[in-house]
Amino acid sequence: MRFAMTSNTSIRSEQHVTIGQLADRIDAIWQRTLDLSPYVLPEDLDYVEGKMESEKLIIENKCYQTPQFRKLHLELAKIGNGLDILHCVMFPRPEYALPMFGTDLVAGRKGVSMAITDLSPISGDRILPAGYVTALEQLPELEFEQVRRFPMWGDIFSPFCLFIHPEGLTEEEHFIDRGADYLEIHCSHAALTQATPERTS
Repeated sequence: MRFAMTSNTSIRSEQHVTIGQLADRIDAIWQRTLDLSPYVLPEDLDYVEGKMESEKLIIENKCYQTPQFRKLHLELAKIGNGLDILHCVMFPRPEYALPMFGTDLVAGRKGVSMAITDLSPISGDRILPAGYVTALEQLPELEFEQVRRFPMWGDIFSPFCLFIHPEGLTEEEHFIDRGADYLEIHCSHAALTQATPERTS
């Protein structure tokens, strides 16, 4: 794998439409609900071009930080003309009792092959805060044709984790909506959560 820095140009419009739509929703929710400040990346990591097994590889990283989160990371990747990837994760600061939001999309020429989103508990008891559980249980149930099996290490996820192979545009749209639901819940709870410095002592 070989990399070279280029000018910072967004690849979102060149990716699968579902990836672009989810990236736009994530950006909009972050901007509207959180007190964002820059998270400085090394200048050669915000936008990178290279080669992977003779295929052109482009990676775009966007990062922020907030009082509650040490890093918000949205990564977009494009490998040749056949594979597009979205990866997003929000790392809470240790003094805030918050779960970890994450979502990933993988799309190829035949559409989205993998989609996952979750609010994963990172507390010692591996249980989501009660306010999260209440909010998540109130979301309307969505039906998907192909629910995927978790890997052996899947115990890191919450009972609300959505891990699917979307069938068609409607299911892709439902996944975007549910990912946005999780993110809205997360950001609203984070904004109301007080720091507990004793967690880091």
